[in-house]
Amino acid sequence: KQMATENDSSVSEFILMGLTDQPELQLPLFALFLMNYTATMVGNLSLMSLIFLNSNLHTPMYFFIFNLSFIDFWYSFVFTPKMLMKFFLEKNTISFKGCMTQLFFFCFFVNSESYVLTAMAYDRYVAICKPLLYKAIMLPRICCLLMFMSYLMGFASAMILTGFMFRLNFCRSNIINHYMCDIFPLLRISCTNTYVNELVSSAVVGTAIILCSLLILISYALILFNILHMSSGKGWSKALGTCGSHIITASLFYGSGLLAYVKPSSAKTVGQGKFLTVFYTCLVPVLNPLIYSLQNKDVKIAVKKTLKRITS
Repeated sequence: KQMATENDSSVSEFILMGLTDQPELQLPLFALFLMNYTATMVGNLSLMSLIFLNSNLHTPMYFFIFNLSFIDFWYSFVFTPKMLMKFFLEKNTISFKGCMTQLFFFCFFVNSESYVLTAMAYDRYVAICKPLLYKAIMLPRICCLLMFMSYLMGFASAMILTGFMFRLNFCRSNIINHYMCDIFPLLRISCTNTYVNELVSSAVVGTAIILCSLLILISYALILFNILHMSSGKGWSKALGTCGSHIITASLFYGSGLLAYVKPSSAKTVGQGKFLTVFYTCLVPVLNPLIYSLQNKDVKIAVKKTLKRITS
């Protein structure tokens, strides 16, 4: 009777295993991820401040970049502090409610970023393929509607994924082979049939990654078709220049996301998926501000104006 009671009971907290359990790697990895987190916070906050303070950046493209930085800023905050704690704590625990909260906000921000990147691809398509109608199409209310829909889709995805996770019981083990509460590591330790969850997760993640990446590819196929019909080399370079940053960002985000969310079939592939997750959870947020500022003349001008304003 005691064994039956134990089997039916659900865990109240989880133990996060982190990236590695090798003692010699704890301090170097802590320093590396702390620098990454600091750079992510400073980079995204600086880019948001520049866009907000400079009127020459109050355009649809920079409105989308502002939202992208906003998402990267907050979703790094969702899991990184807990991840950094693991490098010093022997047992890094998180409560069941805390785990579900982390899962919800992680899913919300990641799915929202996917749809924001899709909206940015549409913005580039209109800018290059319909330049004379750009201001008439990309009105402020249209841009706000696109962002509202992106956040709404992110919220709906997070509600579905987290809601279905509550129907599961976790009684076999409370050890999560990951540095955060993610979908598939949680499904692996559940003692309930996870077929429905796997089906729903595949549908939601598939919609966010595959459908959005397909829409982006279609947008760039139309852009490429338009570029090929341009007569001047200046038009070519300008068109490619406006799209280059977004292509790099989208490739990193969707490429690492697809590799990380291929269903793990063994403990080895689970470990590989955990390290692949680092790319879009840690690398993409820190690179986005650099990608959108280093080769961007508008941002450089805004930086000079802001520094001049501060010094004067």
